[in-house]
Amino acid sequence: MLKEIFFYLFFSICFWAGNLQKSDNLFVPNQTDSLENNFFESDQVLNITLEGNVHQLLNDRSGAAKYFPFILTCKDEKESEVSIPINVKTRGHFRREKTNCLYPPLLLSIPPTDSSSVFPTNAKLKLGMPCKGEDFVVHEWLVYKLYNLVTPQSFRARLVKVSLKDPKNKKMISPFFGIVLEEENQMAARNNLIVIKKKLTPQEIDLQSFLRMAVFEYFIGNTDWSVEYLQNIKLLARDSGSIPVSVPYDFDLSGVVNAPYAKPAEELEMSSVRERRYRGYCIKDMKLFDSTIAFYNSIKSAFYKTITDCPFVDSKYKRETIKYFDEFYATLNDPAALKKEFQYPCSKFGTGNVIIKGLKEN
Repeated sequence: MLKEIFFYLFFSICFWAGNLQKSDNLFVPNQTDSLENNFFESDQVLNITLEGNVHQLLNDRSGAAKYFPFILTCKDEKESEVSIPINVKTRGHFRREKTNCLYPPLLLSIPPTDSSSVFPTNAKLKLGMPCKGEDFVVHEWLVYKLYNLVTPQSFRARLVKVSLKDPKNKKMISPFFGIVLEEENQMAARNNLIVIKKKLTPQEIDLQSFLRMAVFEYFIGNTDWSVEYLQNIKLLARDSGSIPVSVPYDFDLSGVVNAPYAKPAEELEMSSVRERRYRGYCIKDMKLFDSTIAFYNSIKSAFYKTITDCPFVDSKYKRETIKYFDEFYATLNDPAALKKEFQYPCSKFGTGNVIIKGLKEN
C-alpha cells in the first residue's frame, strides 16, 4: 500500500511539474541554455581574422550577394590558435550600400564540420561591421546587452575585434570592433521556442512581452521597427498555433547609439533620433502598463551599471547616455507625461499609426 502511495505521489508531482513548464506565460525571466556552445556566454572581446579576397567581398554591394571562401582564425578557450574554413557574404540594405557605409554587414556561414568548439557549428552568424566608426558598433552592442537584462527572449551579441587579411593586397587594415549576433534559430531553441513568420498585428502578440519590448524601444529612442512588416522584429512561439512574442534587433538607428547616419523616418515628423516616440498601439487603459513600469523601475540600476562599467566607451558617451536614461525615467514616473507619451498612438492628429515608406510589401 505504501509503495502504491509513493508511486502515486511521484507521478502526480511529475505531472504537475510538466504542466508548470507548459505555462501559457511566454515571458519567462530565467531559462536554461540548451545549447552546448557557450560562445555568447563570455563578455571577453574575441580577436578574429578573416583571410580571403577582402577586396572582392567588400565590393559586392549590389544585387544578390555571393558567398566567398574565407579562413576565420581566432584563439579557443585554451589560447590555442584555430583556423576554420567558412563562407562569407555581404548582407543588409542601407548599410550594404557603399555610399552609406564604409563596411557592409557580413554573414558568416560556419560549416557543420567545424570541430574547434569556438563558434556554434552549422550556423549563419551576422557580423555587424563599422559603418561610420567603430564607436557606434560598441554602442549597439551595449543595447543588445541592455535588452538581455529585460528578457532571455533576446538576441545575444559578442563583441569581437576584426582583422581583415587579403593575400593579394599587402595594405594592412587596422583591426576594428564588430558584433557577432546569435543566430535566430539558436536564440529560439535556447528559449524552447520556434521562429514563426506569420503576418500579425501587434494586438496579436503576447501583451506582457510586447509592452516590455515596445517600452524598451522607446527607452533607447528607436522607431525603426514594425511587427506588421517584421521590420527588425522576429516572432517566437511554442508552436504555430500559440500566441507569439516579439524579439527586436538592429538598433543602429536608435537615439542611444546616435550614429551619424541615423535619421527618423520623414513620416514620423521627428527632429532627430534622440527624440523619443512611442510606437506601440493605442492602449487607453494606462493600468495595463503598471507591471511594465514597475519592471523598468526595478531594473534601472542594472541599465545604468551596464553603461558606466563598460570599458570600451569614453566618459563623454557615458555622461550623455546616463542623461538620456534620466529623461526616460523622469517621464516613466510622471503620470501625466507618461500618459501623453504612451497614448500618442491613440491620437488621430499624431503620427502614431502612420505607415512608414519602405515597409509595405512589394
